[in-house]
Amino acid sequence: MRRGGEIRKARQGDGGLSAQLRRPPGGRDARIMLLTQALDRAGTGVWAASSVLYFTFVVGLDAGQLGLLLGAAGVAGIAGSPLAGHLADRFQVRTLLIGCHLIRLGALCVLLLVTDFGLLLLLFAVTHLGDRAAKTLEMLFATRVAGERRSTYQALSRSSANAGYALGAGLAAIGLAVGTRGAYQVLILANALSFLVAAVLVWRTREPRGAGLVVAQPGAAEGDAPAAAGTGPWRDRGYLRFVLLDIPMNLDDSILGVGIPLWLVGHTEAPHALIPAFLVINTVLVVVLQLRVSARVRDARRAADAVALYGLTALTCCAFLAAAPAGGPWAASLLLLAASVLVTAAELMRSVSSWELAVSLAPARATASYLGVAGMAQSVQKSAGPLLLTGAVMAAGPVGWLALGAGVAGLSLVQRRSALRRLDRLGAPPVPATSEAGSA
Repeated sequence: MRRGGEIRKARQGDGGLSAQLRRPPGGRDARIMLLTQALDRAGTGVWAASSVLYFTFVVGLDAGQLGLLLGAAGVAGIAGSPLAGHLADRFQVRTLLIGCHLIRLGALCVLLLVTDFGLLLLLFAVTHLGDRAAKTLEMLFATRVAGERRSTYQALSRSSANAGYALGAGLAAIGLAVGTRGAYQVLILANALSFLVAAVLVWRTREPRGAGLVVAQPGAAEGDAPAAAGTGPWRDRGYLRFVLLDIPMNLDDSILGVGIPLWLVGHTEAPHALIPAFLVINTVLVVVLQLRVSARVRDARRAADAVALYGLTALTCCAFLAAAPAGGPWAASLLLLAASVLVTAAELMRSVSSWELAVSLAPARATASYLGVAGMAQSVQKSAGPLLLTGAVMAAGPVGWLALGAGVAGLSLVQRRSALRRLDRLGAPPVPATSEAGSA
């Protein structure tokens, strides 16, 4: 009876997005962190919309310098996740996250005062390293305060972050319309201000005492690890296999941001004015649907199944993109819009499944360092994904998209099988047949 009451309470507590934001898993500290992430992403939206134009028209960088700047930032971002995970095994996540926000604040303020390319390269790399480290630390914080309901917290996090990002991009549009040097500087200072406010808000949160504290997976004893695990993530071949296979499971990001717009412009008759609609569709669907998708992926085994569904969705999206050049403007537009919906659906599944598996496949005592390594998958994809799409997939035409979709679908099945086998070795319990809310 008591268990049944808990299940009913969990179901009633799920509610809609607004209800969950008022009562998120983790209580007060989770509410503060969600607000922090929304403000941080609002600043990121401002920065993303204005930084390239600032470096081009205000600083005066040419295309080659700008490409080198972005490339160095991408490499630095790859290092941010494992560094954050390594430090989080030794220090409080809260303290480290405040440090990341302050480092980004300082680097961005100094960046406004210099024009030397070498210094700009260093400062831009530092901001991206801090950005990736902060995202990993936010993930660790959620794992600690939300416990087994981390998938629900992740959904709320993505919904609030996307809303913040959209707000920031909208604010940036005002400054870009003005177009003066002062307007660009105000936009960058707005991003810096978001870091300062974020640091203050994180300072108001609490977390469990002690370094490296994590919430262990259900059914696993403290310190349990698969037989094949080494002394850390870099020697654990099974976990490294998961991280390696997770890289193509993040390609939805590059497909939406790079692949679909460039494919529209260079290979279809669809109007260029359609491009902003892809981002609008993505933002709205993530805010509205992320919580519902998360409710269906409440444990590691369902997350493994979601990976396979991700591959099928990505394959269908790529098939639509391959067919788009064959039609006229209307047919191409409909196929591209459908592809944007499908790639967003893939993103919704990936955002929950990747995180859930990253936590569940890691030994309980070393979750921080393991999650730091897992965070590299997204960073590597952000650096390599656009090059793969522009240099290979789109160069091959429709066949390239079909090959990409088939490849991702095949690797998703390999990832699912590998994850389930590792879960069996970890002793993760099977999915209960009695309740959807059993893990809440």
